[in-house]
Amino acid sequence: MDSLGLVDSFSEFKELKNIDKQTMQSVLEDVFRAMLKKKFNTDEHIDIVVNIDKGDVQIFLNKEIVDDGEVEDPNMEIAYSDAIKVEPDFEIGEEVTEEFKFADFGRRNVLSLRQNLISRIMELEKDNLYKVYKERIGEIVTGEVYQVWKKEILILDDEGNELLLPKSEQIPSDYFKKGESVRTVVAKVDMRNSSPVIILSRAAPEFLERLFELEVPEVFDGLITIKKIVREPGERAKVAVESYDDRVDPVGACVGMKGSRIHGIVRELKNENIDVINYTANPQLLIARALSPAKITSIEISEEEGRAKVFLKPDQVSLAIGRGGHNIKLAGKLCGYELDVYRDGEVDIEDVDLEEFSDEIDSWIIDELKAIGCDTAKAVLEISVEDVVKRTDLEQETVEEVMKILRSEFE
Repeated sequence: MDSLGLVDSFSEFKELKNIDKQTMQSVLEDVFRAMLKKKFNTDEHIDIVVNIDKGDVQIFLNKEIVDDGEVEDPNMEIAYSDAIKVEPDFEIGEEVTEEFKFADFGRRNVLSLRQNLISRIMELEKDNLYKVYKERIGEIVTGEVYQVWKKEILILDDEGNELLLPKSEQIPSDYFKKGESVRTVVAKVDMRNSSPVIILSRAAPEFLERLFELEVPEVFDGLITIKKIVREPGERAKVAVESYDDRVDPVGACVGMKGSRIHGIVRELKNENIDVINYTANPQLLIARALSPAKITSIEISEEEGRAKVFLKPDQVSLAIGRGGHNIKLAGKLCGYELDVYRDGEVDIEDVDLEEFSDEIDSWIIDELKAIGCDTAKAVLEISVEDVVKRTDLEQETVEEVMKILRSEFE
């Protein structure tokens, strides 16, 4: 194999993998030099000239001129009679430069050279891919679905690099087919078995934040700051925003005229409900805004315990808790408090406090029911068994037994 064919085969590889010429040239020189050093036990008398553009590698051996009959190593020395055939003016002690032909390498060495070169370029590509995506963590990436598996999806970016979207990082209602385009955010980059593994996400808060930057110019320009995002992917999200310019309404700008800006984000997130809240440093006001659309009567905050008691009218409790308890859970995460909901207003004299059933119902079950705003027997009975199971960590059988005990009180 000649030098032209050898380098040509890797010039294509270089273009495919986007390795710059200078790096490719350095790799070629290192691989050839290592091979020659192994062959001659030294590389001090060797010059290697690599021309990537022409696809050419030339190797030159610098040989010392010695008297005829005193040549000990023909790879490093040349007889005077042979030297003057190249140039009549040569003298003993000077150097003669001869080109080393690829044919002298031998087929086995050429194959070994190819394998070493492929290995070096693959290592370079892996390092390059790791560095590129390490710097892109938190950025939006659009790719094409290449393979769908049970636990993850293989996605190819514009350059054909393999990216992974695990099931745990997908929105529950996501469904993708091969060849479909998908938008994600780079969540993390790991090295496994010396190979970079790029993990993508559609469930991370950063994905929602990047979508806001794409859809809302004021967020992208920094006029509006996203203070915090909490999500239950596919169900609900709460976004606290703040503007340092009094002329800019942060919530209005994010939602857009008739919801024009936020509709695009909602569609991308498979109809995830997004509450945009005006951020405030006042914790009570922030809690009230976070529990929207419910209207709060009063709030008592315990900084030491990190909890807040929220009092609402009976008809507002279900709004504060939300379907599946998502609204109150997210509001608590957004504000940084554990929120306990209590009914405010006139008490039904026929109603019974849940604590009265402590002999028949375990205290931890009562605590679970109180956490969703049910502090009396009638408050629990007003909710269906299925809804209580969704909102709490209680089993259906447990809820049915509790309901039976509470009903017996009014029979």
